[in-house]
This record gives sequence, structure tokens and C-alpha cells, in this order.
Amino acid sequence: VQLQASGGGLVQPGGSLRLSCVDSRSDFSRNAMAWYRQAPGNQREMVAGIMSGGSATYRDSVKGRFTISRDNAKNMVFLQMDDLKSEDTGVYFCNNFVLYRGIRWGQGTQVTVSS
Repeated sequence: VQLQASGGGLVQPGGSLRLSCVDSRSDFSRNAMAWYRQAPGNQREMVAGIMSGGSATYRDSVKGRFTISRDNAKNMVFLQMDDLKSEDTGVYFCNNFVLYRGIRWGQGTQVTVSS
């Protein structure tokens, strides 16, 4: 498995989770990375992205609540999620910020926000 996400779970609204992703592919430190999520019946969407130098971008709906970070020495990318809402429910994946046809996806991690 080249992209392994973990850290999901069941949390109440307003709670927090920290997702982690290990990327075993080559040239991690040069790649812009992102977290994506897919809710049931919906298309996969980007939640947050982080460039190789550390600058970040966020989907409007998560701004101020989510923080993406990376550790190039460990080939890892993280997503700190605070003040979670029911609409944040979904399977979360990490992958390149720029996708291409045929890119492989690892197993995501399920996040369920429910009381």
C-alpha cells in the first residue's frame, strides 16, 4: 500500500480528530499533497492541500477548523480536524494535490460525525 491513511473514527459534533497519512512513494518531499473526502453518494472532493514548501489551501467549508501539515522526513501528511460537523462525515484519503488519470488511491479512513 503506497498511501495509508489512518486516524478516523466516530466523534460527536464539535469534536476533533487528527488524520495521518504515510506515503511510501518516491519524491514525497517534492510533491504537493492533499486530503480528499468522499461522502456517501457524493464525488470525492479536496478538503485541504499543502505545497512542498508548506503553504496550505483549504476548502471554504473547513477554513478555520482544519489544519493540514506535513513531515517530509517521515513522508507523512496530517489533517487536524476541529469543531467537526455532521457534513464532515465521509471517507478521507490522501494523495497528490494534482491528480492525473489512473492515479492510484490507497485505503481511506472513515470519519463519522454524529451524536
